[in-house]
Amino acid sequence: MSIVIAVDGPAAAGKGTLVKRLEEHFKLSKLDTGLLYRATGWKVLADGGDPEDAEVAEAAARALDPAELSNPDLRTDEAAQAASKVSAVPGVRAALLDFQRDFAQKPPHLADGSPAHGAILDGRDIGTTVCPSADVKLFVTASTEIRAKRRFKELQDRGLDAIYARVLEDMKERDERDSSRSASPLVAASDALLLDTSDMDAEQAYAAALDFINSKNLF
Repeated sequence: MSIVIAVDGPAAAGKGTLVKRLEEHFKLSKLDTGLLYRATGWKVLADGGDPEDAEVAEAAARALDPAELSNPDLRTDEAAQAASKVSAVPGVRAALLDFQRDFAQKPPHLADGSPAHGAILDGRDIGTTVCPSADVKLFVTASTEIRAKRRFKELQDRGLDAIYARVLEDMKERDERDSSRSASPLVAASDALLLDTSDMDAEQAYAAALDFINSKNLF
């Protein structure tokens, strides 16, 4: 049986770091579903379109090539903002839903060629919409101010110009879009473990997640 772990939460809450450690520990195939939306949003921008144009965004999602997920431009804040906008389009979410579910049901082999023990999906609506029957659900969050500080530091560490007030404002706007959209809003599944990392370091968050997963005796 293939195990499915769903990890949801807002930007800069610590999902990426946690998912990477769980992926390696349990030998899981990982899908960063946010990249699907970033790639769609970036595709729209690259073609000179508006990410909030539903027809254009849906067409970009349906034409998405998996190879586009490796584009380094998808890690920019511009791509993140575009992703938040296209993700509010129901047609985009529908177009990308099958891809995500197929990955969860039939996770690809690991990089070394060995079969994966399951799949771990990182996103915004994995536990509520994409994989509502996931074996494990985690919802990773933190205060908006803490997340903005983390994102600000990340941008500085990458040598990019950043203004904290702007980063904070962008994050508030994105949170509002993600939580208020009619299609699969960002919300914790009722059976998810809530991990508030505001006062946690990466090691503490990992330990808490590990305890919760191990308590289910899946591996």
